[in-house]
Amino acid sequence: MLVNRVATRDSVHQLFDSVDAISVQGYDEERRVTYWNTGSELIYGYTKEEALGRKLEELIIPESMRDFVVSAHSNWLDQGIEIPASELTLRQKNGKDVSVFSNHVLFVDENNKKEMYCIDINLAEVRQAQAQAVFKENMLEAVLEATPDLFFLMEENGTIIDYHASDKKNLYVSAKEFVGNSIVDLLPENVARKFKSYIAKAIDQGGVSSFEYELNMPHGTTYFEARLSHLQEYKQVVIVVRDITEQHNSAEIIRQHAYFDTLTLLPNRFLSLDRLSQILEEAKRSSEKIAVLFLDLDDFKKVNDSLGHGVGDKLLIEAAKRLKYALRKSDTVGRLGGDEFIVLLRALADDNNAIDIAENLLKVFREPFQIDGRELILTLSIGIAIYPENGICASDLLRNADTAMYQAKASGRNSYSFFTKEMNEIMLRRFEIEGQLHSALERNEFEVHYQPKFDVKTGNIVGAEALLRWKNPALGNVRPDEFIPIAEHTGLIVPIGKYVVKEALRFLNEWESAHQRDYTMAVNLSPRQFRDKDLIKFIKNSLSDASIKPESFEFEITEGVLIIGNSYIDDALDELHKLGVKLSMDDFGKGYSSLSYLRKYSFDILKIDQSFINGMTLNKEDFNLVKATIAMAHSLDLLVVAEGVEMRKQLTLLDELGCDLVQGYYFSRAIPAKELIAFQHPEDN
Repeated sequence: MLVNRVATRDSVHQLFDSVDAISVQGYDEERRVTYWNTGSELIYGYTKEEALGRKLEELIIPESMRDFVVSAHSNWLDQGIEIPASELTLRQKNGKDVSVFSNHVLFVDENNKKEMYCIDINLAEVRQAQAQAVFKENMLEAVLEATPDLFFLMEENGTIIDYHASDKKNLYVSAKEFVGNSIVDLLPENVARKFKSYIAKAIDQGGVSSFEYELNMPHGTTYFEARLSHLQEYKQVVIVVRDITEQHNSAEIIRQHAYFDTLTLLPNRFLSLDRLSQILEEAKRSSEKIAVLFLDLDDFKKVNDSLGHGVGDKLLIEAAKRLKYALRKSDTVGRLGGDEFIVLLRALADDNNAIDIAENLLKVFREPFQIDGRELILTLSIGIAIYPENGICASDLLRNADTAMYQAKASGRNSYSFFTKEMNEIMLRRFEIEGQLHSALERNEFEVHYQPKFDVKTGNIVGAEALLRWKNPALGNVRPDEFIPIAEHTGLIVPIGKYVVKEALRFLNEWESAHQRDYTMAVNLSPRQFRDKDLIKFIKNSLSDASIKPESFEFEITEGVLIIGNSYIDDALDELHKLGVKLSMDDFGKGYSSLSYLRKYSFDILKIDQSFINGMTLNKEDFNLVKATIAMAHSLDLLVVAEGVEMRKQLTLLDELGCDLVQGYYFSRAIPAKELIAFQHPEDN
């Protein structure tokens, strides 16, 4: 029992008056209630006023237990036979049962009168909260044994009068050093200062105050919460200390997930932009320049598509390490998402500082990455925006750096670009197009035009290429080279592409019916469309719906599709070949691997890029390339189409070289369906 009985009893009353998680009741020798805290009101339903003065057995003891409880209480008073701690089913005011874990302790007051205190814990609440406290049999020795926390009773100057510690491992010093010593002398200086400050606060302001601190314990860093209450009447302070290491670690994990990228451990978008805002505030006060670098890993998507996301993730981790290595300690690198990163540069003397760092970033990526036994080359495109010239707020700087990054990509990648006003106009145009593009299909703003193809020998029309045109009320006529890349990037190319296929097949049926002859129709397929799992099924159904023979339909494939190298591309091309539609290698000669693709895939047609057709009348090299291409294609039993024919001289040379089909402005631009139906054949004219 505690030494200062009266003070301790009142201290306990004050401590538990504000505690509602534990029921504490006091009973005199006649078992009449002398103390009833808030926790008792919540568990049993009786208010303090209703309970005081009434007998224990009349309040909460079921009738079947009353004789036993009365006898047990008498045996404790008269014979010293203690009532053991146990689980009991007691009764609430409303008559319902309540399961509690009940502890008991006996006090002797200054008049030598005995008081029994019952400490009851609602087991339902304890189980629900998964409390870590384990109440042991030795809790009978004192009321404070009912919790796993550390309890200290001390004078206002911090001298410890009494204490309780059920878990000795959380004692910073040995228990024998407590009583008689000041708590501020037993703890590290930084923690002692906190205790001293909050003890003073509790004395001056009253109520309950709390703070958190940490100690380096033998078993590791442990985090605690201390709650203090001033017993003004006795000039004492009660401190309850709880181990909150588990909660602290959980909060730290949540914080880590909230502010840091889980893959690379770099600051995530939220934290990066928050740091940018802080850096901007500092720059405004000190009139310093700062730079925002927007980084994108070139062709990273191809790594994911061809080697899998596991390799892609490892590559991102290694890329993050290189970025951190290449920067100053004062700079910040974060991951915005996907393959996009942000770098924040403080205190720049001039733009050259940003150039030096950007060039260093490009340099560290020239060394191949070693991933799972593979050697991978990865480059960066970097956009740079400078404060205050390119923006004074975080959102403007980030957007402008992003715009500059796209310019770096357009300039050939593996480079950096500073933001300019002209870039902003280009980006605004891009945003306008993307905004209007989302509903263009539903608003019927698209129209398919057709550029006829001619047989070089006969001059007859043998087919056409379907080319999409878009007229928007707000933007006017939007060029395909503006909106097609945006549709590809956003995924809108899939429904738009389906519309083109449907329209082209519908018109082909109408065209053939009008002239009573067979034609071919060519449609372009983009990389994104190949990722549509329903592509082959859609084409089959569309051919059937339009009553078109597969061999009359042709898909033009660029090297941009083939270079992805994913299995779903190979599978789709194989299915299209089996279906009987024609496959055309578009823009032949522009890429580096065109010849290898001709060997790998079952192409039927080779289409020479117009840049070589334009040059064949101007220089011998282009002429010889066209000549060799036609000869090679014929040796592989491929039909040859020359696109971009604009001059009679080009047509004459192509005829001499044996080219099969031609198309271009010399014959006709891409025209609406009605105009193509009315287009005169030479033999009809």
